[in-house]
Amino acid sequence: MSDVNRLRVRLDVERGASFDIFVDGVTVPAHAGESVAAAMLVAGKTGTRRSPRLAQLRSYFCGMGVCWECLVRIDDTYLERACMQRVRPGMRVKTETQGCE
Repeated sequence: MSDVNRLRVRLDVERGASFDIFVDGVTVPAHAGESVAAAMLVAGKTGTRRSPRLAQLRSYFCGMGVCWECLVRIDDTYLERACMQRVRPGMRVKTETQGCE
């Protein structure tokens, strides 16, 4: 099998159980096994916070926990990386994007 064929996305991949999380008070559908960042992106929520100095909108960048651009508050715990946290039913996610979107 060629390298190209091994890297193809399979169309028959099944997602985990469906449930809701809450992002800035809005219900967002999610699936078991997904990251918070993935659920937010699917829901169209791309901003996570503002830059400290210029208050510019920040978002997902690396997707693997290195850049720290996807910081959010999860269930009252501040400075969680959305790309590294798995969704849980009823999870409350708070971004700090007011005034940037």
